[in-house]
Amino acid sequence: MDNNRIKTLPELKEFLYRAMQLEHATIPPYLTALYSIRPGINQDAAQILRVIVVEEMLHLTIAANILNAIGGKPDLTRAGFVANYPAYLPDGETDFEVGIQAFGRQALETFLKIERPAERPDNLQAGNALIRRKAVPNGTMLGAHPSNENLHFYSIGEFYSYIAEGIKDLEEQARQSGKTIFTGDRSRQITSEYYYSGGGELFPVYDLETALDAIELVTEQGEGEGDTIYDDDDHELAHFFRFQELFKGRYYQKGDKPGHPTGPELTVDWDGAYPIATNLKVAQIEAGSQLRDAAIAFNRRYGEFLGLLTRAYNGKPNLLLEAVPMMFEFRNMIVELIRNPLPGRPGVNGSPTYEIGGDSAPSPVGQKVEVGA
Repeated sequence: MDNNRIKTLPELKEFLYRAMQLEHATIPPYLTALYSIRPGINQDAAQILRVIVVEEMLHLTIAANILNAIGGKPDLTRAGFVANYPAYLPDGETDFEVGIQAFGRQALETFLKIERPAERPDNLQAGNALIRRKAVPNGTMLGAHPSNENLHFYSIGEFYSYIAEGIKDLEEQARQSGKTIFTGDRSRQITSEYYYSGGGELFPVYDLETALDAIELVTEQGEGEGDTIYDDDDHELAHFFRFQELFKGRYYQKGDKPGHPTGPELTVDWDGAYPIATNLKVAQIEAGSQLRDAAIAFNRRYGEFLGLLTRAYNGKPNLLLEAVPMMFEFRNMIVELIRNPLPGRPGVNGSPTYEIGGDSAPSPVGQKVEVGA
């Protein structure tokens, strides 16, 4: 018997909050890598990153839908929601860093780890999703058990499987008393009329079946369905295999097996990005410099973006129509940072820091955004 199973509705809500945090944590690294690419270079890579960023926003919204369905209140302005980069994700028996860095081989290797299909080594007992490891001091441990930061899931897929099992257990218990855990306000559900990604339908979650379908969509879009390179029904190439196309320099085409793309070649210039500082912090930028002011201005705007999403997920779904355009408006602000030298560090350029809230980046995330009654 797994003593760490999800036992209460508040615990399930916390798991779903962690799922939202996890989905969001991929957006800053992908967005920064996208805009670090020099103009006119790596257009294939830029297109793949652009599509995946939009689909990660879809996954974030799906997690919010599930949380809303069980009466939770999605809050992206909560202290600690934005990862402190480098953050850490489970990778079998170790953790790997997810950081803010320029597009290149190292970044792509990290992206492949983030999206990789779960493959348990023989020395780890099947069915035991949790692995005990030490938490990294002052680090954001993504995919950890909410009540014990030293307990980690073997993979993101198993993290979501745990949530699915928790939903099934709690709903079965509720039904025994003639009740349901799906008591949320259906008007808070975000559907495809408010968000179009081209990579999966955004449907309302209102019962056990739709909740499990939503979780399945997220996991399959990241790592593929079963032993295929596509999500369900062979509609779209999963994120892992999109990134693998870049690594292998060739597109997948229908009928290809995982790891063996046979489509047209694509060229990647591994030196085609600006040399930005990795995991830069505002405090590391010269005080009074224009670059520091630009970093703080970006963080403030990003905080406003998270405030907008919070309001969209809490009864104002039409605001989501503004969110994706706003995300790509960040381009000019990020470009201002990544194309300018970092004072005192020759050959190294600036970067967005994604420090949201606090003295380095005053924003709505430093305050409380009303998320409804």
